Amino acid sequence: MTVLTLGPAGTFSHELATRLYGDDIELLPTIRSIIKRVAGGSADGLVPIENSEAGGVGETLQGFIEFGVFITGEAYMPVRHHLATREEPERLLVIYAHPQTHEQCSLLLERLGVEVVHTSSNAASAVAMQRDSRAGAVVPEMAATIYGIPIALRDVQNSRDNTTRFVEISATPRSGGRCTKCSLLVDPKTDRVGLLADILAVFARRGVNLTRIESRPSRRGIGSYLFFIDLEISDGWQDAKEELKSMTTVRELGCYARMEVPGI
Repeated sequence: MTVLTLGPAGTFSHELATRLYGDDIELLPTIRSIIKRVAGGSADGLVPIENSEAGGVGETLQGFIEFGVFITGEAYMPVRHHLATREEPERLLVIYAHPQTHEQCSLLLERLGVEVVHTSSNAASAVAMQRDSRAGAVVPEMAATIYGIPIALRDVQNSRDNTTRFVEISATPRSGGRCTKCSLLVDPKTDRVGLLADILAVFARRGVNLTRIESRPSRRGIGSYLFFIDLEISDGWQDAKEELKSMTTVRELGCYARMEVPGI
């Protein structure tokens, strides 16, 4: 089955999908469009879900809320950003960058002190900068190569350990194979003293390790949130999930394992 991921050509999503699936991929312009297509059952997808520097990817999290898709695998990709330009960096008037890239490279961009224009993807940044001779773009090396832009400054990310976690998604849950992690979407549908402590205690009492918890607005008004929870599979996790269901509304987003990425 074809795997959908974020384009245009040259994004980190494109590079990772190529490493994982070869040429059997299709590039779409937005994460939401990927998740919507996957929910329809015509293809699987690969989308970024969190970054070690900038945190959760809002468009992906919102997509999980809106559409019935499941996580079937995860992959981790070291992220190296480069400033590509045909001009000296000190002479630039504008730099194009994806919002998450901006966060991940904020130290350099603040130091240069030029206007930063946000784009829909890293590859879109490479395309946009070519309209202006005194423009630059913060892009992955693959994008710079595809669009023929010289790299003026390498490794401009704030952290050398910058990593993005991607998830493979499908219209159906993973079947077969050993799973190491599960993801849940928890909707308390209420706001009371000790709510979050009670949710966490369900897992703590059973020694279940949570690898991530993140809140997301429910869009039912200020102060109403949903929680994304990732947990390691261990003894007691099923009992913890069932107790959580007695307290809140829980949607299971799938159990899965880490995928090995060739060349990384």
